[in-house]
Amino acid sequence: MSKPEKPLKTNKNNASPMKYMGLVSAIGIDLAACTLGGFYLGSWLDKVLGGPGLWIAFGVLLGLLIGGVSVFMITKAVMGESDE
Repeated sequence: MSKPEKPLKTNKNNASPMKYMGLVSAIGIDLAACTLGGFYLGSWLDKVLGGPGLWIAFGVLLGLLIGGVSVFMITKAVMGESDE
């Protein structure tokens, strides 16, 4: 008499390493682009409004904040896809 077949195990977390390499690359590029954009915005505001460079610091911090929110949203979207 033959043995009953075992059901195949399904692994929900079978995302490829390339997907995660892409995620890490997107995070780095996104954070760098937002920070540079904030720097250039602050530099422009510094030229227009004047000041001892506080606009540049404000722009960089704003760029980091926007980049952080964007990284969170990208990570949430990618990790949500792998849960399906």
